[in-house]
Amino acid sequence: MAASLPPLALAALMAAALLLCGGAGAEARVLLTLDDFGGVGDGIANDTQAFVDAWAAACGSSEQAVLAVPAGKAYRIWPVQLTGPCKSKLKLLIFGSIVAPASPDEWAGRDPMRWLYIYGVDGLSVSGGGTIDGSGQQWWASTCKRKKTPPCYSGPRPKTVHFEECRGVSVQGVTLQNGQQFHLTFTRCYDVKASFLRVIAPADSPNTDGVHLNDTSHVQITDNLISTGDDCVSMVGNCSDVRVKDISCGPGHGISIGSLGKNRTTDMVEKVKVDTCFLTNTTNGVRIKSWQGGMGFARDLRFQSIVMKNVSNPIIIDQYYCDQPTPCANQAWHAAIFLNPATHKVCLKSEQWLPRCKRVVQTQAVEVRKVEFADIRGTSATAQAISIACSDAVPCRDLELKNVNLTLEGGGGGQATASCYRASGKSAGAVVPPSCLAKS
Repeated sequence: MAASLPPLALAALMAAALLLCGGAGAEARVLLTLDDFGGVGDGIANDTQAFVDAWAAACGSSEQAVLAVPAGKAYRIWPVQLTGPCKSKLKLLIFGSIVAPASPDEWAGRDPMRWLYIYGVDGLSVSGGGTIDGSGQQWWASTCKRKKTPPCYSGPRPKTVHFEECRGVSVQGVTLQNGQQFHLTFTRCYDVKASFLRVIAPADSPNTDGVHLNDTSHVQITDNLISTGDDCVSMVGNCSDVRVKDISCGPGHGISIGSLGKNRTTDMVEKVKVDTCFLTNTTNGVRIKSWQGGMGFARDLRFQSIVMKNVSNPIIIDQYYCDQPTPCANQAWHAAIFLNPATHKVCLKSEQWLPRCKRVVQTQAVEVRKVEFADIRGTSATAQAISIACSDAVPCRDLELKNVNLTLEGGGGGQATASCYRASGKSAGAVVPPSCLAKS
């Protein structure tokens, strides 16, 4: 890659290499900045080519390269694809800001699902304390999930930072904000670390998940502050060996496994541990959700040492998940139970005549088993603090509630309720509200 650089860029590469090689025995490094390749960083100029050229030089360097985004500057970057493999490990130090173009029109002729897309790069470290700003406001305003009157946009939106087919990736100590859709996504990656991040978007920004995993394993998501309009952490597809720890989440939709099994797909999630998390003012707490008709499993899952404040659905397992109530309710499968599609909670018999309670049907489901909820306490914003709605065909089993204490928010310590359908397991210690699980 470096052989095709313009003379000025090549000179900058050589000079930086000489500066960083140091004395005998020192590790050879190459330091490059966007400014070396013509970057302006005034928040107005198009710095995309400077970023692409700097990446090509760093990725093509035979020594370990450090690519820096200088502090005190804002580099406006149009959609880019940064590909590997690179010749050596690469560090991207973001001291300043990387900012997306504000208008969705700038994606004309480009992939609408990508902004900063990184493919096939191993051993990449991203850090520096700077900011990655998706400038998603116009995307949110036009989406059908927010705009109630036509015309509205129902198509795909860019993932702010998207790693695909990468190994040994670390993203630490940066701020991701105002994502067009998901802020930080890993697809088919292995050995991933995402820590000491600030992920921020308004509570009403649609689908702005914080950290999203898809077909990714051996993951550590730790020490993050996430405040978005959707899940703080979510995982779908085939994910395993995931640790989520020390997370401050809220507002948002909580921490979710799923949705799984959409369009009758087979998804498998296992060996996930979520612990030492604080959730406040979220729509959900810890959640497992799957579509009717899906296949696969969600198993060996542990949610532990979690504090909730004013959380609407603190503990929820939903094997009847659907974000499009009418098409889901009209599926011509055999009858199962009545469900409120707005809350995804089982309707009481006295409520089944209400229009909001749809008759839910299914033939198969993603298996949910070996799930533990331990040392979970706090307050629920709704009367039903525990909601477990499982499949007739594939009931949930081997569930455990251990040392759970969830009371009503503002209710003077009043007792919330628990609802279970086709769910079996055991309880241990004090469980409030009382366990509704059937014996295994």
